[in-house]
Amino acid sequence: MTPTIAPRVRTLVLLLLAAAGLLLAGAAPASAHAALTGSDPQQGVVVDKAPTQVSLTFSEPVSTSADSLRVLDPKGAPVQRGTPSNVSGTTYAVQLHSGLPDGTYTVTYQVVSADSHPVAGAFTFSVGAPSSTSVSVSDETAGGGVVGWLYGFGRYLSYAGFVVLIGGAAFVLACWQRGAGVRVMQRLVVAGWLTLTSATLLLLLLRGSYTGSGKVGDIFDLDLLGQVLQTKTGAALVSRLLLLAAAALFIAVLFGAYDKREDEEKRDLTFGLAIGGTVVAAGLAASWAMSEHASVGLQAGIAMPVDVIHLLAVAAWLGGLTALLVALYRAPADTPVDTTAVRRFSAVAFGSVVALVLTGTYQSWRQLGSWSAFTDTRYGQLLLVKIGLVALLVGVAYISRRWTAQLADKVVQRSQQVPQKERVTASAGDAKGSAGAAQGAAGASTGAGGSKRAAQLARQRAAMDTARQKRERDADPTRFGLRRSVLAEASVAVVLLAVTTVLTQTEPGRTEEEAKAATSSSSSSSTSSSGAVTLDMSFDTGGQDGKGLVRVDLDPARVGANEMHVYVERPNGRAFDIPEVKVAFTLKSKDIGPLPVVPDHITTGHWAASGVQIPMAGDWQVAVTVRTSDIDQTTVSKNAQIG
Repeated sequence: MTPTIAPRVRTLVLLLLAAAGLLLAGAAPASAHAALTGSDPQQGVVVDKAPTQVSLTFSEPVSTSADSLRVLDPKGAPVQRGTPSNVSGTTYAVQLHSGLPDGTYTVTYQVVSADSHPVAGAFTFSVGAPSSTSVSVSDETAGGGVVGWLYGFGRYLSYAGFVVLIGGAAFVLACWQRGAGVRVMQRLVVAGWLTLTSATLLLLLLRGSYTGSGKVGDIFDLDLLGQVLQTKTGAALVSRLLLLAAAALFIAVLFGAYDKREDEEKRDLTFGLAIGGTVVAAGLAASWAMSEHASVGLQAGIAMPVDVIHLLAVAAWLGGLTALLVALYRAPADTPVDTTAVRRFSAVAFGSVVALVLTGTYQSWRQLGSWSAFTDTRYGQLLLVKIGLVALLVGVAYISRRWTAQLADKVVQRSQQVPQKERVTASAGDAKGSAGAAQGAAGASTGAGGSKRAAQLARQRAAMDTARQKRERDADPTRFGLRRSVLAEASVAVVLLAVTTVLTQTEPGRTEEEAKAATSSSSSSSTSSSGAVTLDMSFDTGGQDGKGLVRVDLDPARVGANEMHVYVERPNGRAFDIPEVKVAFTLKSKDIGPLPVVPDHITTGHWAASGVQIPMAGDWQVAVTVRTSDIDQTTVSKNAQIG
């Protein structure tokens, strides 16, 4: 006998929660979709005269507020005046007070990118000469903390609700119309609607705090909610709620009037429901496409409809898979899901996979832009995981198709045996009928009490027949194999949906690489104009949190005294502190060195040293030793022409 559904359902739910928790918690709290590509003054530069303003240039347009751009002096006091303004294109600036004293200044920014995601960061520049500063930028994040986690989980629930709602309704309407009268199918689709509606309301409440302060207390701030409603994302969430009202009417008709219609009337209503349901489903998918990745960047006019098709294909496949799983396990014995329904869903799933491959290929090209981005960016790495899960899902689906074919063969064999069984049953029925007539005559005198007893026996007999049919159905090894393979598909689908959710919160590979190229170009331009030398070296100490990039700036890179700045960044470009940084200069051709330099810590991820003496010109080896823990350290080096 097949094990009961309860342990399997618990396992699936636990898998869903674990996958969502691990993947969402593992995501970077500030998934920057607009990247900082330039600034004036530039990061780490030392200027002779205090600037009148600070400007930042991003890879795409951003939304700013009064506190989006701040400039802090060495003591942490703000020195900007007024609010940030859009200078030109994607460049935003804030004015500074006049007469700023010498020292190191910290620039912090927190904006919202055009694809709805918050972006935060910080860097330093110095006036006159570097100085120590009390400002720490290690906690400069956006979309993190409790609010960030809740927002990420709300996004996962919204995708899951959309998939179950659209896919479940499509399964009933296109594959298993008898399911419109099955209560578990009604509950499944309604649960999808409730999940999507609740998640949308949650995202609407969290949005203001998520893109702003990140405080839990701001979740119910009505002023913030009013500001959210005026944004593109707020409008998309409100539109989603309105479309969900139309979806509620669709559900009421599908599981109400539709089930009660005769076959002729049902055919006409099926066409109307298919058209209306497709319009509502496309509208719900568009509420994502018109406010997130697809709405900005390269070929947005093509990307948005492609994204709608992609989301609908995901829902038809994964949501239909969920509905099939529920039907196989929970459908009543007198209304089992038949082979025809499974075959129809197999055709729908195949069409969905084809659509996913085509639209996914286009989206991958649009978001990555190069083969190297698959391995060099976090978005590309997650996309590889998603592709692997889709391949695994297709493989399990192939096994399900084989079980379906075997089940269909058994149905045909049973149908051929029915006439012979009917003849035997008819003979037995005649004999039982004669005996029953005699018993009926004898029992006519029992009166009302006998009739009540007979009704009870009939109900008991019907319940026993239903239980027997269910046992026989569940004992069928072919059906059991199909149920197990579909359960495996659904388990993989849960993880796939979690990875997809994280992908939507991750900076596209194309944007990340363009930002790196722009930063590198800016550094090269600065170097060529000032005569300074900038060296970037990747390091890996082998310990926990031991990977990163160390940058050495030497100005003016001439014989004599030089200014040296050292910056340490994580692989995602965020500055972070390590216990120790040491630099050594060696001129091997003249057997000079190593000349050690221990820079002073200025601020998070920034060290500096003044008066670094270079005794003669030549091809110097610059070696940097970084220590990330008490025992984990490494030395990386590069050569540079100095003097």
